[in-house]
Amino acid sequence: MSPNQNNNHDQQCNFKKTRHDSLISHKLTLHKNGLSHQSRKLSSIAYSAMLLGSTSLILAGCQLSPTASSSTAASHNMLDFSITDTAQNQAQGRAFNDALSAKSAHYDQLFNQEKHPNTENQAKSHLLTAIRQHLATEHVAVAQANYHAAPFIDPDSIDAGASSLLRTIIETYAYQSALESDDDEYSESSYDENGYDYTDVDHADEVVIVEESTSESATEDDYDGVAYDGVTEEAYEDANEYEAAAIATALEEAGENDESLYGDDDNYHDDDNYDDDDDNEEDSDNDDRRNRILSGMSGLKPKGLLRNYEAMQMAKQQPKTVSEEYEEPTVTVDQILNMFHRTPEQIAASNAYQYKNLTFNSVSHYQPKKRQLQSVYSYDYVTPTIGSSIQIPLAFDFNNSRITVDPSAIMPIVALVNPENTPLPNQMASHTVSFGLPDAITSQLPPAVLYDAVISAIQNSMAELSPDYFSAVDIRQDPFAKEVGASHAVKVYFGSQQSGEMIGKVLKYMTQSLQSYVDANPEKYPDGAVLKAALDKAALYNKGYQSQDVGALLQLIEAIGPLSFNQINYYYLDSSDRLLAKQQRMNIGGDLLGATTTVLNQVRYDKASFNNHVLTPLLAESFGENAKPAIDGNAWMADQRQQEDRLATARYARYDYHDSRFDDERDNEDANYNDTDSDDDTDNSIEIQ
Repeated sequence: MSPNQNNNHDQQCNFKKTRHDSLISHKLTLHKNGLSHQSRKLSSIAYSAMLLGSTSLILAGCQLSPTASSSTAASHNMLDFSITDTAQNQAQGRAFNDALSAKSAHYDQLFNQEKHPNTENQAKSHLLTAIRQHLATEHVAVAQANYHAAPFIDPDSIDAGASSLLRTIIETYAYQSALESDDDEYSESSYDENGYDYTDVDHADEVVIVEESTSESATEDDYDGVAYDGVTEEAYEDANEYEAAAIATALEEAGENDESLYGDDDNYHDDDNYDDDDDNEEDSDNDDRRNRILSGMSGLKPKGLLRNYEAMQMAKQQPKTVSEEYEEPTVTVDQILNMFHRTPEQIAASNAYQYKNLTFNSVSHYQPKKRQLQSVYSYDYVTPTIGSSIQIPLAFDFNNSRITVDPSAIMPIVALVNPENTPLPNQMASHTVSFGLPDAITSQLPPAVLYDAVISAIQNSMAELSPDYFSAVDIRQDPFAKEVGASHAVKVYFGSQQSGEMIGKVLKYMTQSLQSYVDANPEKYPDGAVLKAALDKAALYNKGYQSQDVGALLQLIEAIGPLSFNQINYYYLDSSDRLLAKQQRMNIGGDLLGATTTVLNQVRYDKASFNNHVLTPLLAESFGENAKPAIDGNAWMADQRQQEDRLATARYARYDYHDSRFDDERDNEDANYNDTDSDDDTDNSIEIQ
C-alpha cells in the first residue's frame, strides 16, 4: 500500500468518525426539542440502525490497518531487486537471512518438542527417566492401600434419579417380555376343556356357558327352541358366532388363516391330515417357538424399544389398584437389579464398619539383576474390639523359573478340598513351598526372556503415549509429598482410552521382542515350531488394528457395561529425577452397583520405611539368607500323583480277585431257581388241563 493510499484510508476513517459524532449530536438535538413520543421512537429505531451500520463500517475499516502494517513489515523483509548497489544488496541479504533464521527458530520453538518441549513433554521426559532408572536399580518398597465408597451419582447432580442406558435397556426388554407373557396367558385362559371361557360384553348378562352333554340320547331336535339353563337359542347362537369370530381373529393374528399356507380348506380339514397327533403337536411347538423368537427380535427395533420405554415409564407413574396391592409378590427384573444396587445408607455403613478398619499392606524387595521379586502381602482388619490379619509371602524367580509361596493362609481351603493329602503345620519342614515350571514350558519360552520382554514393553509403550496424559502438578500443599521429601511430581491419567492404548502397545512390543528372540535362535525354533507359528499369527493380527483401537473398544465396553474404571497416578521425584514414591487412585463403580469404590494406594521407596515396617521380619524369615529352604512343591505333587496311581491300581486289581464263596452262593441261587421253575410248570399244566 502506497503512502497516498494510507492517507486516503485515514481520511475515510476520520470521515466515518465525524459522521458518527454528528449522528450523536443530532440525536441529542431531537431530544432537547421535545418531539413527540412517536417521533422519538422512530428516531431511536433509525438511529440504532445507523449506529450499527456505522459501527460495523468503522470496525471493518480499522481492522485493515494491521494488515497494511504487516504488509509493510513483510515488504521490509523481502529482497528489493531494484537496488543495484552491491553494498546495499549484501546488507539486505544479511538482514533477510537473519529474519529467516529468526522465523525458523520461532517455528521450531512452537512445534519441535525435542529441542523446545512444553510443560507436558517436560513432565513426560522427567518421568520416563525416573522409571527407567527405577526399574534398573535394586530397591525396596512399602505400600498401603485404603478403600472408600461413594454414590455413583452425586445426589446434587443433574443425573440424580436417572438410570443408566444399560439398565434402561434391560428394564425395557423385560417389560416387553412381561407384556408378551401376559398376552399369552390371556389367550390361553380364553379356552378351557369345556368350551369358551369368556363372553362378549353385549351378552354378558344373558349368555351362560354350560357343559356339553355327553349323553348319546341327546339329539339336536331335543334342544330346538328350548332354553338351556336360562339361555335362549338366539343367545346361544350369538355366543357360538362370537366364539368363532374370536378364534378366527386369533388365528389371523398368528398368521395361520392364510390359505396359501394350507391350501384348500377341505383338504386342510381332511381326516388324513389329522392321523398323526404327534406331528401336529410338534408343528404347534415349532410355530410357538418361531413366534417367540420373532417377537423377541421385533422388540430390538429402536422404535419398538422407545414405545415400550414410554409405556413402562407411564406404568410406573400410575398408582396401583387395590387388587394389584394384594396380589402374590413376584420377582421382577427391577427387583433383581435393586438387589445389586447399594443405597447411600448402605454405602455409609460400609465405610464406617468395614473400609475405615481395613488396610492392604505389603513390603517388597526388587532385584533386577537376579530377576527376582520378593514380597509379603497382608490383609488387615483392626478395630478396638477385634483384629485379624492374613499374611502371604510370595516370591518370583524368573531366572530359575520358580514361584515360592507360604501356603499357610490357604491351607484351610486346601484341607476342605483334599483333607487326606493336606499336611499339618508340624509335618512341614519349612513354611514355604517352591513350585517350578515344567521343562516342556521353559524349553519353549524361558521366563527370563518373557520378563525382559514385559519390562521393555512397559517402558517403550509409556514412551509412546501422548504427552497430554502427563502433567506437572503443584505439590506445595501435598502432605504426602512433604513426607517423602519430593521436589516435584508428575500426574498420569489412565482412563479406559489410555489403559486400552497401553495394553495394545504392550502386546505389540512383547510380540516384537519375542519374535526377535525366536529369530536369534533358529536351532531351537525351526519352521513349524509352535511358538514361532503363534508369534507369526499374533504379528499378523497386530497389523489389523492400532493401539488406540483397543482404547476405543474399552471405551465402548465402559459406555454400556456395568462397570467404569479410571486410574490416576502421581509420581513423586527428587531434584535428580529419582523416583521417591507413588500414589495411585483407582475408581471402580457402576450404576448397577450404585457406588464407586476408590482404592488409594501409597507406595514409598525409601529404606527407612522398609526397615521399620512390621512385615519386614516375615520377609527376611521367608526369603532371607538365613531362611529355611523351601519345600519342593513339584516333588510333593509327584508323590501325591504316585499315591493316587497306586490306589487306582489296587482298586482295579481287586476287580480280578476270585472268591470261592461267591461261587457257592451262586450255585445255591441256581438250585433254588430251578426248583421254583419246576413248581410253576406243574401248576401251569394243571390249569391247562
